[in-house]
This record gives sequence, C-alpha cells and structure tokens, in this order.
Amino acid sequence: MFRTSPSLRRAALPLLACLFLAGCSSDATDGPSTTTPGSSRTATVGAPAQAGSTGSDSAGSDSAQAGSAGSGKSGDAPAAAPVRISIPSLGIDSELMRLGLNQDGTVEVPPAEKGMTAGWYTGGVAPGERGAAVVIGHNDTRFGKAVFHDLKKITEGADIAVRNDRGAELHFRVTATETVSKKTFPTEKVYGSTSARALRLITCDGAFDAQGHPVDNLIVYANRS
Repeated sequence: MFRTSPSLRRAALPLLACLFLAGCSSDATDGPSTTTPGSSRTATVGAPAQAGSTGSDSAGSDSAQAGSAGSGKSGDAPAAAPVRISIPSLGIDSELMRLGLNQDGTVEVPPAEKGMTAGWYTGGVAPGERGAAVVIGHNDTRFGKAVFHDLKKITEGADIAVRNDRGAELHFRVTATETVSKKTFPTEKVYGSTSARALRLITCDGAFDAQGHPVDNLIVYANRS
C-alpha cells in the first residue's frame, strides 16, 4: 500500500486549484469526447493537473492507481483503509471503492454502472487520521439516482459512520454543508492541511448547464465525533 507524504500533498495543492465536480448529469445525451466508454457522461471529479481540464470517468478500481492509504511518517504502519460508509438519517449505506488518479492526472470516480457505490480518494488521509479524508459519490448517472442523490438533505449534527478494514466503526458529525460553483471549487478548504480528523463528502448539485451537467458541487464537512 503506497503512501504520499504530507509535504508532497501540500505541494500538489496549487495543482488542485481547478479541482471540481463535473458530472452526475441526468440528461439523456452523451457527454464530451473525454468520457470513457461505458462510464457516466462526464467525470464526477475534475483535474488536479491542468486548469480547465475535465476528468474522464474511470472504469473504477478497487485499488488506487495513485495516492495513499493514509499519511504518516516513513515507517509508520499503514492506516486502516475505509471499506463502508453509512448515513443513517438519509438511509445511505455503501461500500467504498478506492479512487486514485487517472493517467491524465484527474481524480478517479466511481463508474456510472456503480453509481450506488461511493469512493474514497486515497491521495488524502484515511478517515479517522488527522487531516482531510475525502469520499466522492455521484448524485445521479444515466442509470438513475445514485448513492449521494439525497445528500443535500443532510443536516448539521448528522452522524456519518465509516467502517474500516480492521472492523472498527468511526463516527463523524456534520459541521457544515456548502454548495459552490465548480468554477470556484475551494480546494484548500476541502483538501488542505488540518489538525482535525476531518471527513469531506463531495457530489454534484445545482442547476444544469446547456450540456445537461450540474454547475455546482455540494460539499459536506464533518469531524470525528
């Protein structure tokens, strides 16, 4: 299991300045040419590499192409990897696949055919570690409603439970939600360094543009309870 150092992740933050969600479209048309055949029409997560670029949906991966299973000093035991997330108040209960980076440097997302499965971005920390752990899920795909379709209904104080591969269940309490334009995604706020044991959930939100893609992102902020 590979890990990236905190300094490497901090150095990458300027590149993440254009990270945004671009998918979860509910229209019936095909997406741009960057979309991988068999996936949803556009990427759920934008690129950490080149400003303005749009990621393509991965075929999905149970092992990350890049990123880490948590942070820590060299020689530390690997962090426990998350395997399941649930939000009892919303009836959400999903396995967690691992998401790394695509070959073009964009963040992987769950494939459309696994729209009811959320994914943990392994380039950040594991949930429960100090830092920001990020979980990504579709709002909907061409197959219909997806795992985070009702995430907009979550309330402050709601419980989010994450089970890891060592059998422990970690609980997080929602502290805030934020709807932002994809053009002004708050990269530092979401992915930046924090001493808290934080969890971020990300999906699409808002009205649709002319191509049928949601123009906003919904971000849920939570801390270990």
